[in-house]
Amino acid sequence: SSSLEVAAPSLAGFTGVALLLFWEQLWKRVIVTGASTGIGEQMAYHLARMGSHILVTARTEAKLQKVNGKLSTHTCTCIPAISYSTLMPAPLISGGLDMLILNHIGKSYFSYFDGDVGHVQKLLQINFLSYVAMTVSALPMLKESEGSIVVVSSMAGKVGFPLTVPYSATKFALDGFFSSLRQEFSMQSVNVSITLCVLGFINTGKISPKEECALEIIKGGALRQREVYYRYASTKIPLLIRDWAADFLDYLIRKCYNTENLKKN
Repeated sequence: SSSLEVAAPSLAGFTGVALLLFWEQLWKRVIVTGASTGIGEQMAYHLARMGSHILVTARTEAKLQKVNGKLSTHTCTCIPAISYSTLMPAPLISGGLDMLILNHIGKSYFSYFDGDVGHVQKLLQINFLSYVAMTVSALPMLKESEGSIVVVSSMAGKVGFPLTVPYSATKFALDGFFSSLRQEFSMQSVNVSITLCVLGFINTGKISPKEECALEIIKGGALRQREVYYRYASTKIPLLIRDWAADFLDYLIRKCYNTENLKKN
């Protein structure tokens, strides 16, 4: 539709063309969570242009329906993140599932940890346990199709950043769970790939960064990469520093923060 063409400009360059050709044969049935705004929304547009049968979900129904208006020929539904595990049974994805893209997150604060255990539990439910539940529900279909799981994570799940303690805890949990699950898949000869996407700080209000990032996530999943780093230099280099000089990296990170106006606990 014309609205979709405006919302999702053509995939540029050789990489985009190659991905479109590759996609013709594979990964036609896709679920994208957290698709009402930002990177998730852009992934939905890219996938629609590739001809995928997509199921987009989010917790904000009004925003999701706006996205659905641009994806009029595709399936759209809205289910709370805590209930994502109910999403899988047929006929929501007719004929099976090729790729599960887990992208949704809950809201948290940017400040010193305030000791609110309840908030940590709630965030773990949305940012981690619902990912586990959806994966468990989707596995029979993904095993049958030899498909892919794509987990959108963050640098905060690789390095300890201050002022994001609950959020970071959930992202570290994703890395631990899905990295271990990948090992078990290999040991059991389960041909389902797991791609962990390590994202740096992205201004999701700007079209180009989030659109480009969305395409990199899709490409990483389609190529069955172990991990995707976006942007590469700003994510991979700090991790190399962490491996050789963790205290120095911690120091550099702390120097980036202005905490004068933050209330200490």
